Amino acid sequence: MHRTIFTTPVVNTALRALSLAWLKLRGWKLAGALPAEQPKCVLIAAPHTSNWDLPYTLMVAFALRLNIYWMGKQQIFRWPFGGLMRWLGGIAVNREQSSNLVAASAEALRRADGPVQLIVPPEGTRSKTRYWKTGFYWIAHQAQVPIVMAYMDYPRKLSGLGPVFTPSGDVEADMRKIKTYYAQFKGKNWQQFDHE
Repeated sequence: MHRTIFTTPVVNTALRALSLAWLKLRGWKLAGALPAEQPKCVLIAAPHTSNWDLPYTLMVAFALRLNIYWMGKQQIFRWPFGGLMRWLGGIAVNREQSSNLVAASAEALRRADGPVQLIVPPEGTRSKTRYWKTGFYWIAHQAQVPIVMAYMDYPRKLSGLGPVFTPSGDVEADMRKIKTYYAQFKGKNWQQFDHE
């Protein structure tokens, strides 16, 4: 995995302090922590309904001392912002090309040195959607790492890390459990997603 803002000394410390101050000023509360025995995992980023999710996710990651990577459409990695997006932990994804993103992501997680948390929004878009994509699930299953249920609840101004979930391979049963957990949270534009 490439060097990011989360692994840059001094900058990391300064941005953690700024993130904690900003979240406190805006009235956000944080809950949970990454279990020490789970240095590598897939973080579900849900609900994902707004462009504001990225800056808030980055601030929460600093506050909780995470080393995150996230996937975004390749258009946001073009000049002049591409280098910045990669430094913020971004990994460009070509949504139009049918490549095996799941296998590549799982392999990258397995090979990574040290703690790595890969954030994947299950909606796959900020637009209105009814169904979750299962890429996050299969990345974790193939990499043999757990899923940590991260959340951001805008009405309550609450964000953090929920329970650790180990994929069983029964995607339908596991997705029902995961979505039941997330039914309690609302994104910034909560009407964008139907939790059925």
